[in-house]
This record gives sequence, structure tokens and C-alpha cells, in this order.
Amino acid sequence: MLTKKQIQALKSDDIQALYALISNPHSNAELLFILENLGRLPAGFVGDALLPYITHQNDDIRYWAVKNIGKLGDLRYLNTLYERTEHEANTIVRRELVSAIGRMRDATACPHLSRLLEDPDPKIVIQAIRGLLVFKQAPEIRERLLALCDHPNEQIQLILRKEFGDHDTASDYGHHTDSPNGMKNVAVLGDVRDVLRFVPDGSIHLTFTSPPYYNARDYSIYDSYEGYLDFLGEVFDAVHRTTKEGRFLIVNTSPIIIPRISRQYASKRYAIPFDLHARLVKAGWEFIDDIVWAKPEASVKNRNGGFMQHRKPLAYKPNAVTEYVMVYRKATTRLIDWNIKQYPQTVIDASRVDDAYETSNLWHIEPKSDRVHSAIFPEKLCDWVIRYYSYVGDLVFDPFGGSGTLAKAAVALNRYFFLTEIMPEYFERIQQTVTGDLFQTFPSRFVTTDSFAHDMADRTQR
Repeated sequence: MLTKKQIQALKSDDIQALYALISNPHSNAELLFILENLGRLPAGFVGDALLPYITHQNDDIRYWAVKNIGKLGDLRYLNTLYERTEHEANTIVRRELVSAIGRMRDATACPHLSRLLEDPDPKIVIQAIRGLLVFKQAPEIRERLLALCDHPNEQIQLILRKEFGDHDTASDYGHHTDSPNGMKNVAVLGDVRDVLRFVPDGSIHLTFTSPPYYNARDYSIYDSYEGYLDFLGEVFDAVHRTTKEGRFLIVNTSPIIIPRISRQYASKRYAIPFDLHARLVKAGWEFIDDIVWAKPEASVKNRNGGFMQHRKPLAYKPNAVTEYVMVYRKATTRLIDWNIKQYPQTVIDASRVDDAYETSNLWHIEPKSDRVHSAIFPEKLCDWVIRYYSYVGDLVFDPFGGSGTLAKAAVALNRYFFLTEIMPEYFERIQQTVTGDLFQTFPSRFVTTDSFAHDMADRTQR
């Protein structure tokens, strides 16, 4: 049986024998094995033995034959490969054909790639763009690519924004690691929308919050569900402006039930995470992950009572033991690596997550109760989010401060907190939470919206 080691030996010691082996395999399985394991091709390798296989009936064989020809970057195969793109039915093979043309990195291939920009398959267009970007300084190529900026495919738009867009980050406050001193370990009593008006663009590294649920608590009464979503949209628009480039917004919420007003009417269930999601994406937040927070069934309201007795189909109601922790990133053309590289190595090392991290998107965490606030964060949930999505010294924000759990977790992890809370009784509860020896080392301030505004103005003028 042929081995990888034998293929490598033929490449270096007997290239003619390798050509013969490729041209006359014992079976399709052996041919595919050879093509998959050719690896880096030696200088002077001639691809003629591979050409017959770009029309082979087996999709995988066609794919690997094209991929290996592409490694050569040989213009002799340009027209053959291009002609094949017009007849290839398999999307993956066709995409590899375009990639092979682009890898030639020769202006001779540009007319072929330019014609492929009109292809109905976005994946083909993307491969053609990649090949043409090598020549993007040429006026005619630049003009051809810029004409695609309004292409309906969002991935194509993203590539072109990254290549031709403005990467100026002057709207961020100071250096990427900086935040205003007037926001560090500060809780503000007031409407978050009013407070954020006094916060400079790009000041916040991470926002983690659980918005008030629609008409499910006494502190969250809205005229309509649409009005509730409008309110959250307004808040998260302001959070977007005040968030640093490429940093995270994490929202904990779940569907809720508004009980029926009598037996003549049905209860109403609202899919808050899903309805809010569309608004967040439209506002410039890029969806990253959906994390499911699972609670013990004994800790949630039982909805099985009636069904347990009569077991009638259509009346089944599962106990709601999960909430969503939806992860978003402020949309940017920069990769996560850019954000990480803004920190000195000492901070990167100090922020590394230990081995006991959660590997899945299903987080089993016990809920917590509070004598004042009816819906508080478990500290473990805050701890995990802060560890996974921020660095030591970052500013962590909760626009609905609640009982202040995020502040406690942030300081314990050597981050700064910034909270807003509109309810005086909850604001008082935050002050009780943010106490103890830890907060002697990291002093906190509790202010009104007006005093926060004056303080931020004074610091700006200094």
C-alpha cells in the first residue's frame, strides 16, 4: 500500500516515477491519496500529469487536481483553468479553480478574474476579488473593485471596506487601553440615555447587562412591546457610540410571558432576545456567539402543572430553565488580534484565563436572589464574562446596574466598573454591594447625572 513517506521520497528522488504513478494509479482511491498528499511541490514540477483529472467524474479528485495545479502558479494553465470554471458544476471545485487562477499573481490573469466578478455565486466573486487585490493599486483594477462596494453580499462588502475603507480610530478615547478617569469605579443615579450623553466616544471596553424585562417587573412598565424595543435600541445605540473599536456588548435576556388577564384570554410570550437581535445588528453590532445559561429546574417557575395531570397535546409547556447570553462585537474591519496587540505583554499575561474555563456555550450556573432586587446577576456569570471578554485595567459597563454584582466582579478581577441605575432603591443597593476591604484599595464614587456631567466637563477642560 502506498504511503505518504513513499510519495515524499519520489518527489525528491524520482520525479519521473511520481509522474507515472499519478498518470496510472491502481484505483481512484489511490489517485486521491496521492493528490491529497503531494504537499509542497518541488521546483520545476510539471503539472501536465494533473490536467486530465480536472474533468474527472469524482468531485474530490477534481478538487485536489486543481488545488495542486494552483500551487504551481504556472501561466500555461491559465486559459484551461478559466475555461473549466465555465463548465464546473461543483461549487467547491469551481471556487478552487478561481483560487488557482488568482495564485498565479500575474496581471495576465486579471481579465479572467474581472469577468468572474459578475458571477452569480458570491463565493466565486470573493475568490476573484482576492486574486485581484494583489493589483489593487492599478487604477483600472481599483475602479473595478470599488464598483462592487454596493454588492448585495455582506461578505463582499466587508472585504472591500477592509481593503479600501478608512481605518482611522480617532473617535476612540485616547489609546485603546485608556478610559476617562471620571468613569472609573463610578455609579451614576439616572437614566442611562441621559448619562451616556456625557461619555466620550470609544470610552468603554466591555458592556455586560441584563435589560429590564418587558412589563414583567414593577420597575419595567412600557406602553407597548414595540416601545420597549425602541427604548433598548436607543440605549444600545448610545452604548455602541461609547464602545471602543471592536469591543464587546454582551446581553443577558430571555423570552418572557405576560400572564393572561382572565381565562377568556391567552397569555402572551415575547421573544425578546430574537427581536432585539435584529435591532442590534442593524445598529452596527456584529453577532458573535449565543451562550445559553442553564439553571436548575427547581429554581424556575413550574409550568407543567396542568399538562402533568391531563397530558393533552397542544397544551405542553416546558419549564423555562435557560436564558440567553448573546455576544456582540462593535463592527470593524480589524481582527481581534488588533485589539489584543494594543495591550503591553504584561497586561496580556496578567489577563490570561486559567485552565478551568468553560469550553462550551452551555453554562450551568445557579441563579441568585437578593432582598432588594428581584433579578440579579450571579457573580459567577459576571466573573466568566469579564474574564473572557476584557483585559486587566479595562472599563466594564452595566447600563442597568441593578444590585451592583458586575461592579463587585470587575474590581475583584482588577478591572474598573462604570454603572448607571435609574431606580433609587437599587442605587442604594449598589452602594451596599460595593463595600469591604477590596473597595478600600479601589475607591468608588456614587453620583447623580448632573454631578457626573459637571465632573466629566471639568476633566475635559483641564
